[in-house]
Amino acid sequence: MMTPDLPLERFEHIVFFTGAGLSSECGLPTYRGEGGIWGSYDYQDYACQRAFDRDPDRVWDFHDERRRVMGAAAPGLAHSVMAKIQQERTTTVIVTQNIDGLHQRAGAVDVVELHGSVWRVRCSCPGAPFENKDLPIERRCVACGAWRRPDIVWFEDPMQQAPLERAAEVLMASDLLVSIGTSGVVYPAAQLPRMAKAAGAMCVEINPQETPVSGLYDIHMRTGAAEALRTLWPAVAERCG
Repeated sequence: MMTPDLPLERFEHIVFFTGAGLSSECGLPTYRGEGGIWGSYDYQDYACQRAFDRDPDRVWDFHDERRRVMGAAAPGLAHSVMAKIQQERTTTVIVTQNIDGLHQRAGAVDVVELHGSVWRVRCSCPGAPFENKDLPIERRCVACGAWRRPDIVWFEDPMQQAPLERAAEVLMASDLLVSIGTSGVVYPAAQLPRMAKAAGAMCVEINPQETPVSGLYDIHMRTGAAEALRTLWPAVAERCG
């Protein structure tokens, strides 16, 4: 594989756009395809508001197990490289479809979570969602007695507008977009890289497989995230240990 020449100093506004393929290198299952979560579980039983209204304990059992698995995973080298670049170049933003919190655990400081976080919960009380890492979680709100639910975008939920708008803003301002481990089939998130392309950004796809949106990208690296980022920026990877 020929190494693309992408020195960091050439770019002012870098955006990393990440998906489940990134976390799969840390041992977490993807959502679709072989071994994917939704090949073994029906979202209508575990990951939509209708399922939660019908049987919240069953849904929470499922998400408690997901929290346990995600909490046991460690960020990979790719997470660390992105976090290091972000720390050293403060105009770098990470936009992720992942809900596992691995970017933050690697030290990332500006992460737009399009689909929320499994480590936040919310209920019908007034106030913003809040971080909670208890396992198992206290499923009812102490203040009002209502069921808490994970602060993530389930099937059939509308996208949260604030992160979607922030993502659109940073992508339209980017001059380098690096897409890592995303299939490009989940909308509206899949539409976002097109904004960077339309704005004239250099677009790089890191994915072992071709995707339905591969034609959008200028450079394709058909390998895993850690290998690709080590190849692109070896000095940064070396500083990550």
